[in-house]
Amino acid sequence: MPSSTVSHTGGVTMPHARGSWFDPVFRGLCFGAATLLLVSLGGLVISLTIGGWPALSEFGLSFFTSTKWNPVDDVYGAAGPIIGTLLTAFGALAIALPLSVGIAVYLVEFCPRIMARPVAIAVELLAGIPSIVYGMWGLFVFAPLFAKYIQMPLIMNAAPGSWQETVFAGIPNGANILTASIILAIMILPYMATVLRELLLTVPPQVREAAYGLGCTPFEVITNVIVPYVRRELVGVVMLGLGRALGETMAVTFVIGNAHGFPKSLFASGSTLASTIANEFTEATGELHTSALIALGLVLFMITFTVLALARLLLGTKKV
Repeated sequence: MPSSTVSHTGGVTMPHARGSWFDPVFRGLCFGAATLLLVSLGGLVISLTIGGWPALSEFGLSFFTSTKWNPVDDVYGAAGPIIGTLLTAFGALAIALPLSVGIAVYLVEFCPRIMARPVAIAVELLAGIPSIVYGMWGLFVFAPLFAKYIQMPLIMNAAPGSWQETVFAGIPNGANILTASIILAIMILPYMATVLRELLLTVPPQVREAAYGLGCTPFEVITNVIVPYVRRELVGVVMLGLGRALGETMAVTFVIGNAHGFPKSLFASGSTLASTIANEFTEATGELHTSALIALGLVLFMITFTVLALARLLLGTKKV
């Protein structure tokens, strides 16, 4: 039990709890952990900047605007991988977000209780599959089927000179921007659906019951009551999926086609920042080539940091 001590002036001090001597040590350890994290983050940024500076200083602004990537001539432009990264990430998010909302709503609102838990566990298990497994499945199973049953019919039925021919132009091998977006969507879907399900479970039952009591249909309850109730947290779910898609490497490397040019159609081959680094870093022998790849890492870091900062800014706004 804590005991009170009498001071020399006759006053009574606050009771001292057992183990209170460890509080300063504990605060110091927590401060050290936070400081170590910030130092590590700063060291990462500094090392990437130093390593990528030769390429950035050599090519200047053209490093971000040019699509030419030629290790033979030591000419490097990151516009192709940057655009490919953004296209695949946002394409995956556009596919995965409606599906994750549908899965979460079904598990919370419509799924029988005896089935809800097993289905939720199955969704969570999908998040534990290694990305290289998704990539191999996409390359050997999904890409051939996609090329045969979707890509080829669309290309063959597109009228010459029409917008369909422009949108669906590409080599019918199944390795393209759209395929990479679909594989990424499958990968981020379990994360988004699981987190969104937990968010929907936080909605008080009284809110649902009140809406149903007013005569709302299930669709009206979901769209006008439940989803608006968690719309602020939904921003975090979206940014979680987007951040996961931006940094994915191996799965995208298998199915994107690995072409450094600017993708001009849904079925065009492309590349991402992460896939370019994975493909070429072990083969980079020249100093400028290595520096260009490190600069790609710096660009990827800044894009991811910007996305997370934007998410934090949106989450920091007041809920209305």
